[in-house]
Amino acid sequence: MNTLTASLSAWPKRQPGVFLIVAAAVWLGLYQLLIPFSEAVVSLLPVQRQSHLGNSLQFFFYDTPKVLLLLTGVVFVMGMVNTWFTPERTRALLAGRTHGVANGMASALGVVTPFCSCSSVPLFIGFVQAGVPLGVTFSFLITAPMVDTVALTLLFSLFGWKVALLYVGFGMLLGIVVGLIMGAMKLERHLEDWVREMPQVSSEVEAQQLGMTDRIAAGMASVREIVGKVWPYVLGGIAVGAGIHGFVPAEFLASFMGKDAAWWSVPLAVVMGVPMYANTAGILPVIEALTAKGAAMGTALAFMMSVVALSLPEMIILRKVLKLRLIVIFVSIVSTGILAVGFIFNALL
Repeated sequence: MNTLTASLSAWPKRQPGVFLIVAAAVWLGLYQLLIPFSEAVVSLLPVQRQSHLGNSLQFFFYDTPKVLLLLTGVVFVMGMVNTWFTPERTRALLAGRTHGVANGMASALGVVTPFCSCSSVPLFIGFVQAGVPLGVTFSFLITAPMVDTVALTLLFSLFGWKVALLYVGFGMLLGIVVGLIMGAMKLERHLEDWVREMPQVSSEVEAQQLGMTDRIAAGMASVREIVGKVWPYVLGGIAVGAGIHGFVPAEFLASFMGKDAAWWSVPLAVVMGVPMYANTAGILPVIEALTAKGAAMGTALAFMMSVVALSLPEMIILRKVLKLRLIVIFVSIVSTGILAVGFIFNALL
């Protein structure tokens, strides 16, 4: 057994190309088995398949391995890609750029880098030290947790390319516009004093010379760190989504979140999302269940955006570096943008 384990662990080092091909084939094979697996598990349980409980269980046993498989695959690939986009290199790319260009770059980097709201404080401090303008920093901090590659992959899996690309486009636009507005307002004086007084550091970084073996190792490390951290949120989100899928009447949700609901359904969804804390992997199964029950896409996505971009825990963390007035300004502008995205999605879809 020890010999077999050692051989498997050494395989990526000896034949990285073959390892990637075999890993991709295994991943695709497992993905094809998701529906038969979920149906087989439910058939072994003492429940009626077409009952509320049976529908909920099938949803849970299908979505759980699906989301975890997608997460593992995407995080592994992006872990390899992110060997070119370390936090230091991200700061170097943004420092010294003109406004507008830098905001667009910051928003695009937010999509391809794996930083979540829990990374807000160290990233914020690092950007300030590197001389990145405040508005550019906010463009990155808005986009990074809200429009990452995990969100794009799961949105495509659940709703198709149209919704996924619209969400990414509007999410990046929101980050750019909010960053430009906050940059024009010259709000640096509302940083906490200790942040403004920090000495600036050079943003120059040396290029990393990594081979394919090193990048595979980085991908595996990302899977262990990120998937190992978010899987409880995934299970929690899917459990909530399964309950909604199986037990909540469609008429009930449609009455206040459907397309024909009152105009205040979008603001209500945003307000409901702020006190919560989840990442896109945990909240998207809930959004899938809500839309399947008749919730309007824009209303559901506005709820998701507020959860991942304006969560109360993130605001508490950011309070360490931002004065209260700046937090209020930030939340107000981002909330307005999320409301606009919600209304536009409801009009388009």
